[in-house]
Amino acid sequence: MIRSMAQAIALPRTDPANAQAADDDSAEFIDPQWSRRGSLTFRILAVNVFALGLLTASIYYLDSFRTRLIDEREAQASDEATIIASAAASLPADRQAALLADIGTRQQSRLRLYGPNGAPRLDSFKLAEPSYRLRTPDEEIWRKHAARLLDKTIEAIAGAPPFPEFAEPARDTAKAWPEVIKAAKTGKAVTRIRFAPDRTVVLSAAVPSGDSGEVLLTTSNARDITRIVRAERATLGFVIGLVTMLSILLSLFLARTIVNPLRQLADAAIRVRLGRAREVTVPRLPERSDEIGLLARALSDMSNVLRQKMDSSEQFAADVSHELKNPLASLRSAIEGLGRIEDPALRTQLLGLAEHDVMRLDRLITDISEASRVDAQLARTRFVPIDLGPMIENLVNEREQRGLNAGRRIAYARPRRQVAVVMGEGSRLERVIDNLLDNAVSFSPETGLIEVQATRIDDVVSVRVMDHGPGVPDNDREEIFHRFHSVRPADEDFGQHSGLGLAISRSIILAHQGSLTVCDREDGGKGACFRIELPAAWLNDPAD
Repeated sequence: MIRSMAQAIALPRTDPANAQAADDDSAEFIDPQWSRRGSLTFRILAVNVFALGLLTASIYYLDSFRTRLIDEREAQASDEATIIASAAASLPADRQAALLADIGTRQQSRLRLYGPNGAPRLDSFKLAEPSYRLRTPDEEIWRKHAARLLDKTIEAIAGAPPFPEFAEPARDTAKAWPEVIKAAKTGKAVTRIRFAPDRTVVLSAAVPSGDSGEVLLTTSNARDITRIVRAERATLGFVIGLVTMLSILLSLFLARTIVNPLRQLADAAIRVRLGRAREVTVPRLPERSDEIGLLARALSDMSNVLRQKMDSSEQFAADVSHELKNPLASLRSAIEGLGRIEDPALRTQLLGLAEHDVMRLDRLITDISEASRVDAQLARTRFVPIDLGPMIENLVNEREQRGLNAGRRIAYARPRRQVAVVMGEGSRLERVIDNLLDNAVSFSPETGLIEVQATRIDDVVSVRVMDHGPGVPDNDREEIFHRFHSVRPADEDFGQHSGLGLAISRSIILAHQGSLTVCDREDGGKGACFRIELPAAWLNDPAD
């Protein structure tokens, strides 16, 4: 029986034989339940994005942490400068120097007091030993250079605002410090952040001191900010390292759950390609509901269909050889007899027999050609909406006009227009209906009635062709659709039919995602009933 490839759509089913084979073949890569559920795309993205997302979040966390830390120190520097300026303004000039020197040493900062004319009046670094020293990169070890490079990279990724570089002015006056100028104009504390040559933070705060027009400037090298941020970064780096290792392990595990079954499926496909389809059992992996499981079941179904196709092709070739031998043997006997027989009447009889065998061969070759090409042709055909109602009506009228019904009457109940609409190829569907009508005519008694019905129930269009002949025995209802299986009426000339009509008809219907079967007549009467069921095509605004 010719089967259409359309009938071989892979479904996620599991039969006992295949399930056992799948269990045996896939035992080496049985995975935890979570690895068999959900989309592979989601799992791959989840595993790979997790570490990347954590790294990105840590970069922004570090930048936010540093920003908050600098903001707190900036506010602290502003408050401290305001307190020191107030304290200095309340003291006589001879005690201000001692205050600035003592606070500068304790706070590890540099305090400068500028007079109303902008000239420096007091400098804690000149009153006492400098409390800090700005370092240059040249005097530091390589690890500090690597740390600064990492600082720059993280700041660039996070989009942190750049800070200007700190440098002592060549001539120390109030005009050399923008924050001092602004504080003198606004009368409020002004802070500024800069980077030292080694990219540590330098905080400066300027605030008016009293009502005399003097301005106090404090500067400090907040190296601890850099140390705290780098220590936090080291901790996060350790965590990210652990997460990255975990991500790698999960990725390898995920690759194992994908690669192993794919490799086994590929091996099975290669064996099928090498012509060992009958020896290959493609694992169906019934325990997997992801894309791998769907692929396994699709390949398994495909290999089964391929195996059936190969068996069908081999059987078809054997059947063709057998069917062609009979008329060829008869034709050869007739031709050999023509050379030995002189009787004109007998020679005429032999010529008629040879002509009959030639016609039979021509009919066989034509039907065989169509049977072998019908699947491939329908696979390339673009289906269009076909209204079976008027199509069958035209076919019945044409048969009446051509006298093909041999005195049998055909009663057809045509449905409303656009009710029995299906997607298909018109000429092929006409061939099926014509074959069924030919079959009904052959088995119907003279002046018998053949009934044709076309109805639609929900999403299915059903066509029935019923006759009042001997009917089809239950045990032959599938056999008659096999190739070259022909049970003809006793009074019909031998060789009139090839035995391929019903096989071709079923192949066409299967290619249309439908079914062709033999069923009992609904009225319980004697005779055969052939039923076609096709998916209905929905159209808008059906017309009567």
